Amino acid sequence: MIRYEHPLNERIRTMMRLEDLYRRALFFNAATAPADHHAALLALFEIADVSSRADLKTDILQELERQRQLLAPLRDNPAIEHEALDSLLAEVDDVSERLLAQSGKVGAHLRDNEWLMAIKQRTALPGGVSEFDLPAFHYWLHLDPVARQRDLEAWLAPLLPIHEGLSIVLRILRENGKTGRHIAIHGVFQLMLTTAKVAQLLRLSLTDDLSCVPEISANKYALNIRFLGIAGMGRGAVYDGDVEFDLMFCNL
Repeated sequence: MIRYEHPLNERIRTMMRLEDLYRRALFFNAATAPADHHAALLALFEIADVSSRADLKTDILQELERQRQLLAPLRDNPAIEHEALDSLLAEVDDVSERLLAQSGKVGAHLRDNEWLMAIKQRTALPGGVSEFDLPAFHYWLHLDPVARQRDLEAWLAPLLPIHEGLSIVLRILRENGKTGRHIAIHGVFQLMLTTAKVAQLLRLSLTDDLSCVPEISANKYALNIRFLGIAGMGRGAVYDGDVEFDLMFCNL
């Protein structure tokens, strides 16, 4: 199965973009080649840019507090697995404390570093970080991999509470939904939405042997999905056959 996720509001969209960027930064930081650490640094710059566009920290803190208030009373429910609930609540409290302890805008420590900002400025130009453009960066890439990892971890550390907070929010969101089986006749599916179906995230799953991908558009009134055939690796016409798929509406 291949799962496609489609956020339905700007807040979740921003969190999912950051989730992908953090995954990339952590992946390349764990490697040792200079090209990997170059990619990790570029991901850090993107994280700082995306995070600075909205009051993300406040949004995450408010959502964590709301979830804590919803989850805490469940301790009296005998049908709840108390160990898992206590673990989640402890995780929420820990991340909230770490976020509250931070001052200033997310990524300010990167923007205050002139050397890093010089590199970031050159990355906007195609091929702008060649060794003759940034000899100091070229030197850094030739340091011992452990030294580079140590630098990257120091630059990443102040950004980790945001990552941990949005990870909790997205995990709760993805687990809080109902899945239904549907069929797109000749590759087209439409569903009128009611108040009960208002969601913040759609998760669509279909078998990986189908040579089509979903194109999703939605508002508070209707959901429209067109399955487009894959012509090579390009965008094709609407898939001619019927498509069976699972659809989950997720909400916090």
